[in-house]
Parts: sequence; C-alpha cells; structure tokens
Amino acid sequence: MSGDSIEATVHRLAQTPGGQLLASFRDVIQRSMKYYVALFVAGFLVAFPFSSEFITWLIDADRLPDGVDIIVISPVEFLFLQLRIAGTLGVVLVGIVAVSHVAIAGSRHQAVKERIEELELTLPKPGKTVVLSVISSLVLALLGLLYAWEGLLPILLEYLTNDAQRAGLSTEWRLSSYAGFIVNLVLAAALGFQAPVLTTIVLRTELVAREQLISSRRIIWFSSFVLGAFLSPPDPLSLFLVALPVILLFELALLYDRITR
Repeated sequence: MSGDSIEATVHRLAQTPGGQLLASFRDVIQRSMKYYVALFVAGFLVAFPFSSEFITWLIDADRLPDGVDIIVISPVEFLFLQLRIAGTLGVVLVGIVAVSHVAIAGSRHQAVKERIEELELTLPKPGKTVVLSVISSLVLALLGLLYAWEGLLPILLEYLTNDAQRAGLSTEWRLSSYAGFIVNLVLAAALGFQAPVLTTIVLRTELVAREQLISSRRIIWFSSFVLGAFLSPPDPLSLFLVALPVILLFELALLYDRITR
C-alpha cells in the first residue's frame, strides 16, 4: 500500500464519528495536560514522605513467609523504590481524573448524543451516569485490592518460598523485586476487576451486540489470560489467579444484563 493511500485511509477514518470522538478525547487531554502534570506533582510530593514508612510496613516480619530475608544490593535502591512508589500514586491519581474527564467530555459529544437518539435509549443524565460509573469502578478496584492482598499474595508468596526452599535455595529477596511483585499483582487485580463496568457499558450503549459478545466468549477468555500474562508476575499460578476472576466477573456482567434488560 502506497504512502498516499495510507494517508487517505487515515484521513477517512478521522472523519468518521468514532474518529471525531477520539480526536475530541485527544483535544481534552491536551488542553488539560498542565493540570495533569500539577496533579502528578502534588500526588508525588504527598506520597514521598510516607513511602519510607510504607516500605517498612511492607517488609515487616509478620508479612513475610518464614525463612525469607529482604536484602538491598545497591546504595540507592531504597531511594529509587521510594521514588517509584510516589510516582505510582501520582500516575494513579492522574489516570482516575483523566478517565473521568474524558468520560464527561464523551457523554457531551455530538456523535454520542446522535447515537443515543438513534438507538432510542433512555439514559440517566450524563453527570449521574459518570458518577455511578466512577463509584462502581472504585468499589470494584477496592474489591480487587482486597482479593489480591488477602487471597493472592499469601498463597503465591508461600508457594514460591516453599518451592525455592525445597530445592535447597536460600530465600533472600531483593527489596525492589519484592515490592514490584506486590505492586504488579495488586494493580493487575484492581484493573481486572473493572471487567463488569466495561462489559455493562459496551452492552448498554450497544457498541457491540449482545449476541456478538456471547459468540466471542472464547476470544474474551483467551484475552483475559493474555492480559493476565502482561499484568501478573511471570508464573502460571499468578496468571491463572489473575485471569479467573476477570472471566467470572465478565460472565456475571452478562447475566446481570440479561436479567435487568
């Protein structure tokens, strides 16, 4: 395909309602970029003084499996971990605000309004819809955090420790690797638990027909495992324990839609 035809295709897609909607999202984010930067800096500055106490709490002997020692192999490793924790909080705050901002802007977009009128849908006011979606997303994220902290982490840490000790290995874990393992697992669970919200939005707005979504069930299941592979630590047990709740929550969202529809 020639360069001219690619450019023409991109231009044609940009003129579609979906392309215009994406362009409006881009404009919203660009206009608000300075506020996002300020929010990130604020979150970073608030979190950094407490990051040392959080790390101390995280490596407390009561939270580690028996026979495990946490070691530091670099003079600046502890400092870099503090920076990473503070930066993560800043990114999370920016992500929550940006998603809410884009959702509000999208609900007011002309293409979305025309699509709602075309489908003859009766929806709550955009502000109410966004608030309900954000609250649902936060509740599910908290459930994901609870699932990871109370269920996944104890099982996986005990399993990995016993597996290494049975092989006669010394279980000394690097501080940054241990903290990264926990952060990745917790974030994966919090993101995976958003499946019901995304599924419900897709079904209620009819972006994808219910029959088409059901017929693609196997693909969605496979995609859950692929997503789990990227977000979870690199071992089969973590992959399974992260992907399984996503699949179950997706099926529950389908059941909820069938009952309430």
